[in-house]
Amino acid sequence: MAQWFITAKRADFEKIAEKFGISPVLARLIRNRDVIEEDEIRKYLYGDMEELYDPFLMQDMEKAVELLITRLETKEKIRVIGDYDIDGICAAYVLVSGLKALGANVDAAIPHRVKDGYGLNESLILEAAEAGVQMIVTCDNGIAAAQQVAYGNSLGVTTIVTDHHEVPFVCEGETKKYNLPPAAAVVDPKREDCNYPFKGICGAVVAYKLIEAMLIKLGKKEEHRELMEELLQFAAFATIGDVMELQDENRILVKKGLSLLEKTKNTGLKALLLATGLEGKKISPYHIGFIMGPCMNATGRLDTAARALELLRETNYEKAIQTANDLKELNDARKELTVKGVEQAMEQIETTTLKEERVLVVFLPDCHESLAGIIAGRVREKYGKPTFVLTRGEEEVKGSGRSIEEYNMYEEISACKELFTKFGGHKMAAGLSMKEENVEIFRKRLNEMCTLTEEDLEEKVRIDIALPLSHVTKEFVEELEKLEPFGVGNNKPVFAQKDIVVLSEQILGKNKNVGKYKIRDCYGDVYEMMYFGDIQAFGEYYRQRESIFITYYPSFNEYMGKKSIQIVMQNYK
Repeated sequence: MAQWFITAKRADFEKIAEKFGISPVLARLIRNRDVIEEDEIRKYLYGDMEELYDPFLMQDMEKAVELLITRLETKEKIRVIGDYDIDGICAAYVLVSGLKALGANVDAAIPHRVKDGYGLNESLILEAAEAGVQMIVTCDNGIAAAQQVAYGNSLGVTTIVTDHHEVPFVCEGETKKYNLPPAAAVVDPKREDCNYPFKGICGAVVAYKLIEAMLIKLGKKEEHRELMEELLQFAAFATIGDVMELQDENRILVKKGLSLLEKTKNTGLKALLLATGLEGKKISPYHIGFIMGPCMNATGRLDTAARALELLRETNYEKAIQTANDLKELNDARKELTVKGVEQAMEQIETTTLKEERVLVVFLPDCHESLAGIIAGRVREKYGKPTFVLTRGEEEVKGSGRSIEEYNMYEEISACKELFTKFGGHKMAAGLSMKEENVEIFRKRLNEMCTLTEEDLEEKVRIDIALPLSHVTKEFVEELEKLEPFGVGNNKPVFAQKDIVVLSEQILGKNKNVGKYKIRDCYGDVYEMMYFGDIQAFGEYYRQRESIFITYYPSFNEYMGKKSIQIVMQNYK
């Protein structure tokens, strides 16, 4: 049973409300998101692009810019090497488009998930050297590629690393010794010696900052305002797709980027909006995270992510439409394979001793290795535990992990890195490769080291405010929009109301997975409520009780030109 508790953070809500022209309820919601100081509140509500941080605050940014500007003049061949997920694809697009606009001789390569594996490898470097490439710029990878960068140096290929992942380290007693790759410049806000004020940006934002820094250095930022607006869309897309926290400058760039995305001039994005049924709609983080983004990711999982990059660079609308439709079909196929993989993982957990373990390590030898991360995420949602899903690759076992807030996944696997041939990641997710004989050792080691308590593993429902349904007016729902965009690090508010009686039920949707209910509160007022969870389980639950306790979020429902308020239930007990 989940723990329900009300967030009780204190502040002078009346004073905040008066100062910023908002309601005390909204002031409380902002405080609950740990936005405390007046300048933080102002930035949260009204922050604009002028408040994004100076890219030159990043360590080695000046060095990287000077190296690239020199290559603009000499026309030496530059190759951008990205990654096969949303962030890597978008980051590669940002760098290639930005560098081309400045006159660089540049192309891009995206690693193949199965053939190349994650990030920079020696075969990609050798291919680049043989093609006459004199400089490689990585994006969304490279921070853990010390050996590969050294190999490039031996071939006379200069490397600039741009990344956002954790810097590899070894523990010497109580001290962490960080291992930076021997690149000509290493631009990564996670560097211990980097003074960039906000560490939570994705790889595409680091790439965006690099292009911005070049334009500033060349005195061409105003001249290329339109270019930067286009690139911002991809920085925002990747921030959501890579599940970065929507705080600080991420919140500003995502808000602005989404507004630009709705009227994008990028042919590939326009085609993807059409293929996914989102053309002309207001785009939210949900649309990117669960509709458009997975289509882009599907290429890297079941085909080659180079196709997604081709879509973004396509200028012929007919070709773009065909590619976007292909991406959608790939994602539909990915969904079917994912369902099968999740079922196999659940069966393994439920029929073995795995269920008792605090860290789940599930080995699915025949599962497509590209689906491991998605399946791990679904298993984590089901059991509320850090989860690794491992599969049998062509040469070794590969896997992905998805974590919970209380478990720093990267640090935990770093403590047994001798078991891996390759690994990387951050607090909430990780990827790794190992020999098959190490699978059981890995599972046992993680659980032996694990310090998670029963309380850490209990599902928690954090309620912002116990708010009567009578408070939900058109003006209140409109005011809640000031808190958008919602996502990780800026969750949609959770309101609660007890003594709710369900009066009637209507099951909707072609898959019968949407519930529409008439409900009555303790004051006798009747409302419409929607639920998008397990309809059958909810029906069995409420029919056995006189009343229930719900958490909810109010929203607008638009149908046939009419706008009405609906209550969307999130949890019940």
